[in-house]
Amino acid sequence: MEFALTPEQELLREEIREWARREVQPVADELDAQGVYPLEIIQDAAARGYTTLAVPREHGGMGLGMTEVCILMEEVGAYSPIVGVSLITILQGQTMIRLFGSERTKTSFLPRFRQGFISSYALTEGRHGSDIRSLDTKAQRVGDTWVINGRKAFVTSSSAADLFVILAETDAGVSVFLSERDRPGVSFATPERSETIGLRNGPHMDVCLSNCSVPLDYLCGREGAGVRQAVEVLDVSRTGAAAISLGIAQAAFESAMRWVMHRKAFDRMIFDFQGIQWKFVDIRTELAAARMLIHQAAWLLDRGHPAIEEASRAKIYASELATRAALFGMQVCGANGISVSAPFGRYLRDAKAYEVAGGSSEILRNTIGKRVRKEYEGRAPEWH
Repeated sequence: MEFALTPEQELLREEIREWARREVQPVADELDAQGVYPLEIIQDAAARGYTTLAVPREHGGMGLGMTEVCILMEEVGAYSPIVGVSLITILQGQTMIRLFGSERTKTSFLPRFRQGFISSYALTEGRHGSDIRSLDTKAQRVGDTWVINGRKAFVTSSSAADLFVILAETDAGVSVFLSERDRPGVSFATPERSETIGLRNGPHMDVCLSNCSVPLDYLCGREGAGVRQAVEVLDVSRTGAAAISLGIAQAAFESAMRWVMHRKAFDRMIFDFQGIQWKFVDIRTELAAARMLIHQAAWLLDRGHPAIEEASRAKIYASELATRAALFGMQVCGANGISVSAPFGRYLRDAKAYEVAGGSSEILRNTIGKRVRKEYEGRAPEWH
């Protein structure tokens, strides 16, 4: 097991960090205030190959892996989780096509991501939320097409996406389909509650499908295997989301540290008060732990192993750490920490949003709990 990045990965981190500092940091507050999709930044990232790190070279990508994706997400997340979550939905679309798409959809769509192509993951429905096994959206085979009807709710990146990954119920069970934005039968609605407090990359619109007809090979993988396929893709995106949360936590830690190292109270540097110093040490320790959890999940994914529990652990731990770090930054910086000009309010809103988005902490704890129960079910009581 390797605990350090390779020299090539370190160079990539420095390259992305410099790009994010130069291009993302100056507009982070503006993106948050406007709540719009960061189209120009995503297009720039695509031109540099950052949106296609994990796409195979034969399809125009960089041919790298999940570890490199996590490097990208952490560095971008430290400056703007809005850009990070925009990259996540692209990663989700690419992963679904790469793992389960037909040869035609692979050769048609994957190379286009290098030109700034944007995808979105349309799973959630208004009546069912995170329960992707119960869907009102239906797909029926009619001749040489699939006809899809239904409505997907709260779809991230929907305001800018060129392509949607859609879960729908067929006669064989939940299945995964692709549809372009401009295909007949696709329309959009913006509910009143579509604006969020964090991760504000444009309105999270509903995608409405009315007799939307797609070719037969727009079915991803096997009919009826959609839940398993969606979960496999979610393991990838949740690992990336954990890395974004880690970036938020790291940014909150560093912002607070810079403040307390230049601020005195009662003739002492604020950092030198033991209670405060210990809290910084605790957060620094947790940052290291979160990073290890994330890279463990990435290591497994890069080797083709399941990472359901590992990705869930990483996202729970990193997202909740980001919230704690943002709150501590507010507290330790006093009145300055709660100022609207300080970054901690934005850190907190984005961090809290990621405790819900992409798999809430409760859902992920249930996922891990089921695995723990299965592992120990039927074992006789035994003391070690």
